Amino acid sequence: MIGRLPILDISPDNDLGPVKAVPGERFTVGATVIREGHDSLAAGVVVYNPKGRRERLVRMSERAPGTDRHEAEISLPAEGKWSFAIEAWSDPFATWHHIAEVKLPLDQDTELVLEEGARLLSRAARRVPRRPLPARAAAVLRDTSLSPADRYAAAITPEVLAFMHDVPMRELVTRSPRTRVVVHRERALFGSWYEFFPRSEGAQVDTAPGQEVSGTFTTAAKRLPAIADMGFDVVYLPPIHPVGHDHRKGANNSLTAGPGEPGSVWAIGSADGGHDAVHPDLGTLADFDAFVTEAHEHGLEIALDLALQCSPDHPWVTEHPEWFTTRGDGSIAYAENPPKKYQDIYPLNFDNDFAGLYKEIRRVVQHWIDHGVRIFRVDNPHTKPVAFWEKLLADVAKKHPDVLFLAEAFTRPAMMRTLAKVGFHQSYTYFTWRNDKGELTDYLTELSRETAHYLRPNFFANTPDILNAYLQEGGRAAFEIRAVLAALLSPTWGIYSGFELCENTPVRPGSEEYLNSEKYQYRPRDWAGAEAEGQSITGLITRLNELRREHPALRELRNLRFHHVDRPELICFSKHRPGDRPGDPDDVVIAVVNLDPHHAHEATVHLDLPSIGRAWEEELKVTDQLTGAAYTWGAVDYVRLDPAQGPAHVFTVSGR
Repeated sequence: MIGRLPILDISPDNDLGPVKAVPGERFTVGATVIREGHDSLAAGVVVYNPKGRRERLVRMSERAPGTDRHEAEISLPAEGKWSFAIEAWSDPFATWHHIAEVKLPLDQDTELVLEEGARLLSRAARRVPRRPLPARAAAVLRDTSLSPADRYAAAITPEVLAFMHDVPMRELVTRSPRTRVVVHRERALFGSWYEFFPRSEGAQVDTAPGQEVSGTFTTAAKRLPAIADMGFDVVYLPPIHPVGHDHRKGANNSLTAGPGEPGSVWAIGSADGGHDAVHPDLGTLADFDAFVTEAHEHGLEIALDLALQCSPDHPWVTEHPEWFTTRGDGSIAYAENPPKKYQDIYPLNFDNDFAGLYKEIRRVVQHWIDHGVRIFRVDNPHTKPVAFWEKLLADVAKKHPDVLFLAEAFTRPAMMRTLAKVGFHQSYTYFTWRNDKGELTDYLTELSRETAHYLRPNFFANTPDILNAYLQEGGRAAFEIRAVLAALLSPTWGIYSGFELCENTPVRPGSEEYLNSEKYQYRPRDWAGAEAEGQSITGLITRLNELRREHPALRELRNLRFHHVDRPELICFSKHRPGDRPGDPDDVVIAVVNLDPHHAHEATVHLDLPSIGRAWEEELKVTDQLTGAAYTWGAVDYVRLDPAQGPAHVFTVSGR
């Protein structure tokens, strides 16, 4: 039902759940507000705290005259369930002021106009008796010893106008329904992820076939200091559970595993247990607890894979056959994505016993929460019912609001968006397949403007499944370029182990699978040797993570802006965060990246200076945080980038 003053098209909005934010994250609230006739109206955002109490009113301003679109930027200071509403009101003083500005110069109804203004100011004075300004202005408007022009000029000063704006007269107040906002902890928006397989760290493979030895949680823990030193916040572990034997896959996804081959970690379950167990080769549950503790001591969180699928050996297969799909010949259906077949994996069927399956999965999630896991990376959530995720995520959030879920949903946009709307805190994206300037600009504009209020991107530069052709063909520079883009475009980014070594050999031409994929075999790496031989880009990754922590602008998504560059090979973008209080310095980061890993390019960069809080004529003192070089930039700037010498500038701006 439309109120007295219609309030329409409120944004942000999520039709399937609350809008998302983190403490201190700034976002724009907008609404279209209209009324009949020509009287002035105004609008504001009313913020309600998690206790449901009205906390403050933030005045909105019209985006442009005549648009009727009103906006204000707000932020919420703490975690919890907040809300906001839009209030609109008729402003009789603003209406009078407009009339006076038109009529008085024409000497139309002069005394009547001045008296009506005096009455409005007198009303305002009665509302704030301790503030004499409006009462004095009313008296001046009635002072007939002065000319009408002098009375108006002396009464309606900038100070009076500012007072009447800040303490407005509000009539016909209309309020919209509340929009819910859930404020998660900062890691829901900002963080650097590192993925590795514990079984590879410390594995012994230079042995006779069948005599290979798995790494353990104890040997994997030795990798944690190096991960922390690179500046990562989250260590993501693929499944750590027992691996099935029936139809176990071998090296490079061969259909038959040879002696000693460990199989795919995503083929979960054996006689040693299921989703609540750890693989005996890795150690015990106590060893996992020690690994989590060691990670925490290095400032790292553990993200654990939640892969809701089973090997044919999983205990659920015999204990709950109703949780699977039975084919016409009586066999259980394995996973297929024709023509691909995954004989070592049985998908779950949620339609046969939703309640029973839900109860068991909720128990499994709680089990790992009890063992220190506060982040789950969910494998293929788009292959399970959305209603299941809506229920599970809401249930977990009630008891553990700090627990986060990342959707690994490489699927159609509508499903990805829906999963985010019903509660996933983050989502994998199409970033790995967006490589030229047009693709990146369009996609990042979508992520930072259209969907940022509910879908938070996690930019993994590679995964065990995705070795993009760009990385295969671009050499070291390609890895450097993608690291810069992922780390600076998105508040959350990640790499899969081996990215820092620029591993880029596919299993075959045209495939995105790695040769000797770690999904199917142990893959220990000589980290120290690679560093000594200069084969690593660890230094760049470390510097990028340092910059992300040092600069608040890089911890946000909605502040991303692109700037024109007159060559397609170069892209320029910025992030700007104003100071929290008047007088506080702002934070500006400007990146210029050569997207061509093979050739040097030069171009002219046209900076939209107002978008980073600067005037068009202003000069900027910028420092490249990757090289230390300092420059003076303005609205139009020359740049040349040679990928052999460094494919990017990452500038910070000094002073005002």
